[in-house]
Parts: sequence; structure tokens; C-alpha cells
Amino acid sequence: MAKKRKSKRKKRQAKKIRFWIGCIECILLCILIPAAVLVFKISQIQTYDTSHFVLEQNEYNDPNISNYTNIALFGVDSRANALTKNTRSDCIMIASINNQTKEIKIASVYRDTYVYIADHGYTKMTHAYAYGGPELAINTLNKNLDLSITDFVTINFSALSNVIDALGGVEINIKKDELAFVNAYAKDVARINGTKTKKIKKPGKQTLTGVQATGYCRVRYTAGGDFTRAQRQRTVLEQIFKKMKKADPITLYKLMDEMLPQIYTSLDTTDLLQLSTGIFSYQLTENFGFPFEKRTPTIQHASVVTAETLSSNVSELHKKLFGTDNYQPSSTVDYRSNEIYAASH
Repeated sequence: MAKKRKSKRKKRQAKKIRFWIGCIECILLCILIPAAVLVFKISQIQTYDTSHFVLEQNEYNDPNISNYTNIALFGVDSRANALTKNTRSDCIMIASINNQTKEIKIASVYRDTYVYIADHGYTKMTHAYAYGGPELAINTLNKNLDLSITDFVTINFSALSNVIDALGGVEINIKKDELAFVNAYAKDVARINGTKTKKIKKPGKQTLTGVQATGYCRVRYTAGGDFTRAQRQRTVLEQIFKKMKKADPITLYKLMDEMLPQIYTSLDTTDLLQLSTGIFSYQLTENFGFPFEKRTPTIQHASVVTAETLSSNVSELHKKLFGTDNYQPSSTVDYRSNEIYAASH
């Protein structure tokens, strides 16, 4: 009898072990399958070959900047999703991520900002991407603003509509003077994307479709011109970020399906996995445009935006992004600042 009881006990123990092994296997599958899908989706992203990337930075003295990850965001006007080709960047942003708190600040650099571009002289910031792709655009930001950007993300500006639709639209307050322009641009975006759009009938807070929201991002002919357009772009980005944080797994999967193939970036799979899996811990805390104090002179028959002065604006930028008080710009920025001031006065 004792032998029988011992045999039954062993069978029960073996059964329990098999049960728990089965549970562990199920848990591992639940973890590994989504991870495998995410890795596969990320592999669809168009990646930039950084093997020949010559990164340029100034000799700046900001002890706080190393606590942040700074990524350049470019929105390009590419009609056929040809992201690897050089084109003007209509949207230029710097995403600064606090590595400890996970707080994110977004700075728009106005596309017409008058800067020095290596081998091309002084001209509009938007031209850097057209002249030399993301590498020259990143180096131009670093050299003119004393930054330490090493990576970028580029998205076809019109492709934003697909991302927004995957999230079920975004809530935007349309002002009266914007309404006609939003409808006109939305119609143009729909034509480019081969889709249709509904006319927005009245101003006010409402949920916009992807095409309508992209049209809203492109409006620049109201008061404030490109300054208010950059603000609209940041507003839409903020709304996208908020909806992403609240989205369920199915919506996020659908979003990845739409967004990832339309991205061009220097970030590798490990970086992208860290960013994507950590989205719920990030907080978008502040957004603003650069330069802060500015003029809109005409230089060499072109209307541009000049910092008044570049040195003081760079100092303010480091305070806003990195919390650095009384930042003293590098000698390179001071030199460029004097030349820009002379050309614009």
C-alpha cells in the first residue's frame, strides 16, 4: 500500500510539473510572439547606412546635454514615399528625451531659419536636407545650435494621414481663419494620396481624419505664416502621441502596419525596440519654436527668418531643452551669430 501511495504521489507531482511547464511555455509564447512580430515589423523600416556618416559637432560646454537623447525629426514632401532621396524638409523638429525622467520636449526649427550650411554658405535650414540628406541636415543643426544629435527619423509628410486614421483621428480646434485653407490643403493631400476627403463645414474643436489633419499641418497663409504652421505641426504630433498612449494593442499593431514602412531612420532595431516598448513611460511636456526672438528680413532676394541674435537664442534653447542656465555658446555659434546679424541689419 505504501508503494502504491508513493507511486500516486509521484504521478501527481509529475502532473503538476507538466502543468507548470505548460503554463511557463504559454507565458513565454505570449511574450515572444508579440516581440517577434514587433521585430519583424521594425525590419520593414527603411534604414540609413551610417557606416560613412561623418558626424560634426562644435566644442560646446554644456554639462547637462549628456543626460538627454536628441533625435532630429524630418517631415519631407515626398510624393511617392521616396524617403531615401534628398528633398526639402518642410518640417524640422528636435525631440529631446530626458534619459532619467523620460520627459520629452519638442522644438520646431522654422524651415526658413537662416543658417550656415557646410559647402553651401548661408541659406534656409530647409535646404540642408535637399543638399545632403539627413547627414547634412543633422550636422547643420549641430553646428548652428551647439547640439549633439546623432540620429534622425524621417517620414513622408503626406503619409501622416494613414497614421492618424489608424488612431481614429485627432481632436483639433479649427479657427475661423484656418477653415478654408485646411479644406484646400486636405483636398490636395487627398489627391496626392489617391483618396477622398470630407469638407469641414465649420470652425471649432472636432475630430479630424488623417487627410484633414495633414491639411491642417500644411496651412501657412494665416497670421504668423510658417511660425503658426510649425505650431500646428507640433499640435498634431502632441495629439498623435496622446492617442498612442491610450491605444489598445490591436490599434497599436494597426498603427505599426501603417507607420513603420513609411519611416526612414538611422536608429537600429535595438533603439527602435526600446523606444516603441517604452512609449507608455514617456511624457510629452513642452513644445516650442526656434528661434524665439526673430526677424523676417529679405536677404539676397529671399525672405528668411533670422535669430536676433543666434547666440542669445541658442543660450535660451539650451535652457529650455536641458535646463542649463546662462549657457555660453561655442565660438563657432558666436561667429555665425555675428555674420547673420550683419547680413540682416
